Amino acid sequence: MKKRVLAIIMASAMVIGLSACGSSAESGAAGGSAQGESASGTYTVGICQALEHESLDAATEGFEAALKDKLGDSVEIELQNAQGESANNTTICNQFVSANVDLIMANATPALQAASQATADIPVLGTSVTDYASALGMSDFTGTTGTNVSGTSDLAPIDEQENIFVELLPEAKKVGILYCSAEPNSIYQSDAFEAEAKADGIESVVYTAADSNEIQTVTTKAVQECDALYIPTDNTFAAAIGTVKNIVQPAGIPVVTGWGDVDTGIAAVSISYYDLGYQTGLMAYEILANGANPGEMAVETADSTTKTVNAALCESLGITIPEGYEAAQ
Repeated sequence: MKKRVLAIIMASAMVIGLSACGSSAESGAAGGSAQGESASGTYTVGICQALEHESLDAATEGFEAALKDKLGDSVEIELQNAQGESANNTTICNQFVSANVDLIMANATPALQAASQATADIPVLGTSVTDYASALGMSDFTGTTGTNVSGTSDLAPIDEQENIFVELLPEAKKVGILYCSAEPNSIYQSDAFEAEAKADGIESVVYTAADSNEIQTVTTKAVQECDALYIPTDNTFAAAIGTVKNIVQPAGIPVVTGWGDVDTGIAAVSISYYDLGYQTGLMAYEILANGANPGEMAVETADSTTKTVNAALCESLGITIPEGYEAAQ
């Protein structure tokens, strides 16, 4: 049982130790009782978000909304943003552990890795994580971790993503796959995409960037050598997608991204990150209010996907849009 003073200690510690990281505390309205609830009737949940990005922001918002809908004033949420710095993820999660929060939500792979390393006791839920086996270094992953970790995956079906090239770009014979070599989730997606492309007779070539500083060079090289590009769900490239856009669109090279970008990309098989975060919040409720064991909770994927298309960009590139695609809003 934890006293409300823990939340005060945690907030103070965050101000002192994490002034470099963006933060905001939130609380919401209606009750619940069970494991981890303090004598004052309040749960404390820490959110570690790896960086600021539209998709990750939406997942955090969905998670908070679910907890507020289910627990209302019975939950206090402390949000910390690592601003893309790996060391900040570690610092944030260690502070949450020191404050003895009831649950940690880790938004994106670097945050999940930091949280899982920081504690083996406090429940940890990930979201916006593509492949839990790669992220956690588990060779025998079967859907549950058997540890204090579970969560939701943002992996959209790779076969459907590859099929965009078949349906919209039937003349493309060579597709470049771009990702950051430091992200294990991206390696997993790249391998899966390569297998799908090979089955359809499409040559694929991998181009990797060690960090954001290499994205411009790597993208430029890929544009010069390929008919089209595929970028899996990759935090480094997602954060620098503006750089990619400034290279590919003047060159007339179509792009498809794993996270559903249809500004730079021509089309996507996308998920709602808000809904994914909400799913994660419902899992958190089951742990906090009903005593569910995260190690026995299967990692969940998005309930539905949508095929969207950038109609204006496709028209400018001379791409015919088949049935089954929705125009991006």
